[in-house]
Amino acid sequence: MKERLLGPEEMERYIEELFPPDPDLRRVLEGIRERGMPEISVPTGYGRLLTLLVAMSGASQVLEIGALGGYSGICLARGLAPDGRLTSLELLPEYAELAAAHLEAAGFGGRTEYRVGDAGDSLEALKAEGRRFGFFFIDADKGGYPRYLDAAIELAEPGAVIVADNTLLRGRVADPARTGPSVLAMREFNRRLAEDPRLAGTLLPAYDGLAVMRVKG
Repeated sequence: MKERLLGPEEMERYIEELFPPDPDLRRVLEGIRERGMPEISVPTGYGRLLTLLVAMSGASQVLEIGALGGYSGICLARGLAPDGRLTSLELLPEYAELAAAHLEAAGFGGRTEYRVGDAGDSLEALKAEGRRFGFFFIDADKGGYPRYLDAAIELAEPGAVIVADNTLLRGRVADPARTGPSVLAMREFNRRLAEDPRLAGTLLPAYDGLAVMRVKG
């Protein structure tokens, strides 16, 4: 009898059930659900990975592009050095308000800054201010990923880490028949990750794909 191997969704469920419940993150998910917001926060496994990556990078300044309800923000903030700060860009004021409340409840309110509006405009403002960051997390509109990558490279400290979620778009990026704007933009983003001489990185195929790269310095 042939052994039945577990599929990706079953393995992801195993990982999510392996760790004890997290009250702060549960609060975020409940708040998102109660307000009818999209339930698209990063998966449990990737949230824990974000905390580890920030901690290992030693970054004191983290930039998040796309806040939603604050799930990834909490995971990023947990990896910060004691003097570190999180700057988060969010298009919608109601999302930023909810995320800020959740970060406050989790104990990170005094170490976070939310900028509301178009991410492209906020990124240009950060450049004009001379800001620099050691860690970036991109999880916003998929069509904007290539320009967000350009901005991150410009704002990066030497050796900065850039992480981006949903880089496989449920496999659509690998299907030549798919030619929608988001798919084309994500293919460009992934190609840049592989070919840009300023970057060294990889794509993790679990969940919906995670890009992890380092800006050479």
